[in-house]
Amino acid sequence: MLETISKFFRPQVAKPLPSIPAGRRVYAVGDIHGRRDLFDVLIAAIEADDKSRAQAETTIVLLGDLVDRGPDSAGVIAAARELAARRKVRILCGNHEEMFLRCFDDIEMLRHFLRFGGRETILSYPLDMAQWDAAELEEGQAIMRHAVPPRDLDFIRNFEDWIVIGDYCFVHAGIAPGVAMEQQKLHDLRWIREPFLSHRGDYGFVVVHGHTITDEPVIRSNRIGIDTGAYASGRLTALALEGESRWLLATDEADGVVSNESCPA
Repeated sequence: MLETISKFFRPQVAKPLPSIPAGRRVYAVGDIHGRRDLFDVLIAAIEADDKSRAQAETTIVLLGDLVDRGPDSAGVIAAARELAARRKVRILCGNHEEMFLRCFDDIEMLRHFLRFGGRETILSYPLDMAQWDAAELEEGQAIMRHAVPPRDLDFIRNFEDWIVIGDYCFVHAGIAPGVAMEQQKLHDLRWIREPFLSHRGDYGFVVVHGHTITDEPVIRSNRIGIDTGAYASGRLTALALEGESRWLLATDEADGVVSNESCPA
């Protein structure tokens, strides 16, 4: 009896906080969706923040959905490629990149793609808009093949599916609860909402994701969502991680002027 009672008075060992390995720093950027203007401002803020801190091996992770909905998907792809040429950058493939790649050969996917922001992506490349608007679907597909340079498609094809750094796993949409990472389906990594969003269990790491839009970042013990709807809200968010520390950087668009701000996470 005394042994049973004594269990209630034993000191509880605090669970270690999730962390990034020593000497490393990570900035994860949410869904950009064709907002080159916001992306440029946020990357400048990330570089200034990184420079203001102690020297570290810094990785920038783009969580996918660089394209669609916003006005300059082509510009975002170009900016991401330029950034990757001078910094350590890892990029995840989102559901919109998946649709973009598939629609060059799949008419039904093209039809779906155009309903969910794909038209803006195509129009961000040099083409005759009047010709595009007058084209039937098959003709539009041919126009796309001519307008989008192969190097952009090759760049997107090399995007990753998931990334683990320390105690954090970075994915585009989320993961299926109860399934090991090696057995996760690509469809879930790029498209899942439920049961991922409502799951409260421990994944063994903190999942950092985009895909599901919220007004503010969602920070829970098992996941952190940072898709703040940049294409419509003007708010593009980045999560910064170093050791056990977390902080946020974000753009703030008002009266057509884009600035940036930072705060603890």
